[in-house]
Amino acid sequence: MSIIKYLKLSGLEPLIITPETNFVNVGERTNVTGSRKFLRLIKEGNYEEALDIARNQVEGGAQIIDVNMDEGMLDGVYAMTKFLNLIAAEPDIARVPVMIDSSKWEIIEAGLKVVQGKGVVNSISLKEGEEAFIYHAKLIKKYGAAVIVMAFDEKGQADTYERRIEICKRSYDILVDKVNFPAEDIIFDPNIFPVATGMDEHKSNALDFLEPQNGFVKIYLMLVFLVA
Repeated sequence: MSIIKYLKLSGLEPLIITPETNFVNVGERTNVTGSRKFLRLIKEGNYEEALDIARNQVEGGAQIIDVNMDEGMLDGVYAMTKFLNLIAAEPDIARVPVMIDSSKWEIIEAGLKVVQGKGVVNSISLKEGEEAFIYHAKLIKKYGAAVIVMAFDEKGQADTYERRIEICKRSYDILVDKVNFPAEDIIFDPNIFPVATGMDEHKSNALDFLEPQNGFVKIYLMLVFLVA
């Protein structure tokens, strides 16, 4: 009899995602691209007040907090390392898992080295080819984190239902078969574009996502980003 495994994240407390889980609330205010106030505080070196933003998100119901330090005027490696170390010393914040969010691998790895518990990396993709994808995946596995996989490949961002399925399946097969990455630790973001753009090529977005036979609801963990 096979054992069903679920996605398990943790700060000081566990967060287990099952098919019965509804939305998972991700606090986005500790993201320099999502909060002008947070960006200002980090630029000023005011980490204590920046911690209050993280604390307020957890108190407001965030089950994961997203930390992003991607800004041209910041030393992202230093900022990520310092902020996550400070979070780890605050039990009321550190009780929830951290999403290490960056487009720069060196910042992601800096976060993986110090993050409390089991976090999730946002994100990797096949955009730079299989070799880089496998390299990053192996290190994420080594550090014990889960991963969000974006529907990008060498040709660019997936923009049709067929391309989304193709890239997600290819990514999954590489992760599971070549990297031996735990399947339950893989989260797909199939790049569902806004529904009402008015562009003809986007008019099927909602149907592609919601139609039962298409199954995007099943392959995309519903992460709701709290930006208010």
